[in-house]
Amino acid sequence: MKKIERILIANRGEIAVRVIKTCKLLGIESHAIFAEDDKDLLHVKKADLAHELGVGAPSDTYLNQEKIISIAKENKIDAIHPGYGFLSENSPFAQKVEKAGIIFIGPRSESIIVMGDKIQSKVKAGEIGVPLIPGYHGDNQDDDFLESEAKKIGYPVLIKASAGGGGKGMRIVRDPKDFKESLRGCRSEAMKSFSNDAVLIEKFLEKPRHIEVQVFGDGHGNAVHLFERECSWQRRYQKVIEESPSIAFSQEKRLEICETAAKLAAGLNYRGAGTVEFIYDPSGDFYFLEMNTRLQVEHPVTEMVTGLDLVKWQIEVAKNEKLPAEQSSITQKGFSLECRIYAEDPFNNFLPASGKLHYLGETDQRVDTGYVPGNEVGINYDPMIAKLITYGETREFATQKMIETLKEMSFLGVTTNREFLIKALSSHEFVSGDYHTNYIEQNLEKLTTREIEYEDFVAAFQFIQKNAQVSHQNFNTGFRVSPWDQITGFFS
Repeated sequence: MKKIERILIANRGEIAVRVIKTCKLLGIESHAIFAEDDKDLLHVKKADLAHELGVGAPSDTYLNQEKIISIAKENKIDAIHPGYGFLSENSPFAQKVEKAGIIFIGPRSESIIVMGDKIQSKVKAGEIGVPLIPGYHGDNQDDDFLESEAKKIGYPVLIKASAGGGGKGMRIVRDPKDFKESLRGCRSEAMKSFSNDAVLIEKFLEKPRHIEVQVFGDGHGNAVHLFERECSWQRRYQKVIEESPSIAFSQEKRLEICETAAKLAAGLNYRGAGTVEFIYDPSGDFYFLEMNTRLQVEHPVTEMVTGLDLVKWQIEVAKNEKLPAEQSSITQKGFSLECRIYAEDPFNNFLPASGKLHYLGETDQRVDTGYVPGNEVGINYDPMIAKLITYGETREFATQKMIETLKEMSFLGVTTNREFLIKALSSHEFVSGDYHTNYIEQNLEKLTTREIEYEDFVAAFQFIQKNAQVSHQNFNTGFRVSPWDQITGFFS
């Protein structure tokens, strides 16, 4: 068994705070890193020690592999936790960390390489016996050949960048005459974003649901699942609301999907946390989409319904220990939801927002955030300010908790998607569970009609009374039309 006494978190914000929390519980010394403009963020304050990365773009700071490893060596770090995003799925970084004699809290680099490529991952999944969406995932990238494959598959089809992610490098083609133009656009975007214009083609499902399964492996041949999360409520391929368990299928189908995900992890002799993502068709069929070789943003909902600390599991497996539990002892109880609070204005085409966060409302529900009042919310990083997580014995109770939490949680100074989330959770479709991955795009007008809560005005005036020295010019309202608009934007 390897020894871990000091962990450096190669990330920022709420995920760094989350890892620090488990480090403290385990008696492990936590080391944070921060760019100069992040010096006042919560993860810097919470860590036992924090190390400045300097000034500059992410490539000079949080993505500067040599600088991060140098800091780790200087401080006798035993292991590096990459969080999610940034370097979490960067195989060269994982290799450099291991080469430096430091433990990488994540999968082996070969797993990152195979699962990080959308073509290779599907080939590997198919070999292991995981069902795949009808499509072409081969090496022949000739335009005419790909067009002929699309015809075989049958329209509509989805052209997807092999090295893609985050919704980039994707085109839906419904009419054969649009295929080549869409292919060119997809290749161009893929090259700009990933320096790789290889694509794959798949059958496009009209009203699919997005189901992902949390898996863990220990690299000793053991792999388990920690049940599923539903992530169908998304916009432009970015998840907005996540929940567990899904109400889309029976317990029998749930076990089939989860066991299939665990089978894939076992077939890879996977080590660490991973998420196997599936597209679920209303007909009852499910297909492998991709595998994320890291901890997910939405991991808290799994922690809530299983009672397990996923970061603790990551650390234990990284120490070369076997899995902390066998499949038979892992149970799922109750319902949990997670909503992402973004600094954006849903009522103005989701325009990114920035400004000083003057106040962050309080609640007895779980809140994962990397911000404290007084912090600047900029546009250089991911716009997520916080994650709100609720739990209940029933889905209805967990949902109502979330709605009430969102109503009481004001984020002063920065425009957020809070009101949008309330409308989404209150919609007939969410309550009934009758929705799919394209629902938000198809119902944008209904979900982006502004309704102001009286409680927001009360909170606004109370804050202004207590902080009379703060001028309204210091707040980013997100509106520039009238005093009424300024007030409504003030507490969004």
